[in-house]
Amino acid sequence: MNLACAMRACRSGASRAGRGFTLVELLVVIVILGSLIGLAVLSTGIAGPARELRNEAERLAGLIAVLADEAVLDNREYGLLLHAEGYRVLRYDPLAARWQALDDESHRLPAWAELSVELEGEALQLPQPTAEPRGAANPIPQLLLLSSGELSPFRLRLNERRKDGLRLLLSSDGFRLPRVEVESDGQAGRRG
Repeated sequence: MNLACAMRACRSGASRAGRGFTLVELLVVIVILGSLIGLAVLSTGIAGPARELRNEAERLAGLIAVLADEAVLDNREYGLLLHAEGYRVLRYDPLAARWQALDDESHRLPAWAELSVELEGEALQLPQPTAEPRGAANPIPQLLLLSSGELSPFRLRLNERRKDGLRLLLSSDGFRLPRVEVESDGQAGRRG
């Protein structure tokens, strides 16, 4: 009889283990996984325009650094043609005596971001981008990157359009490469 009871207990335990997880156990696992994924997204900064704006600012600072190096190495003059919604890279062609775009289109900022620039302490009114046919006009860049290693002294701001949005500053005195800084209440704190 003890053997028979043991067999029944073993069978009932085996059949219970074969049934799998209960609905409550599955829901607890899903809640835990959802919480962990939410924390991971928030910690990496994927959620929100502030991270994207910082990436745009770092991209622009990196582009300026590469163009400054290329200008010295190739003994060519480069420039950035800025407009309210983005920018375009130009190279001076001494044979044609004009600035020429290196690519077909300007780099456009996200719709919620805006760009402004000061040259020699004076704010520039940036034009709206136009859909001109290629070669229709002789564009003149606002920022110059010269073969001598000098840059135009500038203060360039990338902002979120909303009032309390992130404001980033890139600036150069004409000799050093720009770094990305967070601007708050007229004061810029180093970030980089």
